[in-house]
Amino acid sequence: MQIKLPFSRRREVTPETWTVCPSCESQIFNRQLERNLRVCPTCGHHFRMGIGQRIELLLDDGSFVEHDAGLESGDPLGFHDQKPYLDRLEAAHVKTGLREAAVWGIGTIDGQRIAIGLFDFHFMGGSMGSVVGEKLARCFEAALVERIPAIVVSASGGARMQEGTLSLLQLAKTTAPLVRLDAAGIPFISILTDPTTGGVLASFASLGDVILAEPKALIGFAGARVASGTVGEELPEGFQSAESLLEHGFVDDIVPRSELRATVSRLLRLMPVAPVEDGWQTTGEARGWGPIGVLSGMAERFGTAVSETIGIEVEHPPADDSGPTAQRPGEDER
Repeated sequence: MQIKLPFSRRREVTPETWTVCPSCESQIFNRQLERNLRVCPTCGHHFRMGIGQRIELLLDDGSFVEHDAGLESGDPLGFHDQKPYLDRLEAAHVKTGLREAAVWGIGTIDGQRIAIGLFDFHFMGGSMGSVVGEKLARCFEAALVERIPAIVVSASGGARMQEGTLSLLQLAKTTAPLVRLDAAGIPFISILTDPTTGGVLASFASLGDVILAEPKALIGFAGARVASGTVGEELPEGFQSAESLLEHGFVDDIVPRSELRATVSRLLRLMPVAPVEDGWQTTGEARGWGPIGVLSGMAERFGTAVSETIGIEVEHPPADDSGPTAQRPGEDER
């Protein structure tokens, strides 16, 4: 028979009260975890964050203004697997309170205005469909129009399979505006969190002027088993971790969450937007080697399709391909 002492005040502990760290298996009270920016105080494991938490972490209080909040995905393919696509969207909306896997808006970091896009992995794995691609394209276009830096915090499993080829088109939609940002001298900072994979990594996420990553974030195009089978050999353990990518030069720096805001603020001061008169102009001159230079050529070859898709002007190749000195339309007016 259990004896209950009158002065005993044992509080009931439920599974919702604490969280088990997947790295060190420590039991962390949720309030302590939230106070520590969702980082394990024992081993430093970085738990995933929602969009609201990211905004509080990075931006000045009350500065964020969301744009295009009403955009929602349709079901252009009438996709149905275990349940209809629209039912999955509704379930994700109820679970997260979001309409889509990404939001974008304008805010400030230490007073510096920026255009920022943020992913939430809890919404269908942060997958990128037509609406997510459109939001990011508009984020980059707004940065170009207002001449403010662009930042994207990625957390995604890749393209959204329920939208088929339409989701793959978002790779071109999101990378084409970056050519214009690069030409205008407007910085783009890409922040990779756990996980950043698939089509998101294969497009805009890997094209930042500076690429930051959180510690031990999973970053890769395909899963480890698929990648190993593709190259036909065993790949080293942890080859898709942020630390491995930093060692091989894909990531510029790994920044703990507690230092992320200060690091981004410092980068914004070190990489100011180029003055209009000194901005790099896209002309017929040869472009320097690099990912943006390669993509700019693709944007020109597919200019009409890209411009109709994302609603921005893309320079077209000259009609007269008689030689390297042929002028582009309007070049003499620059």
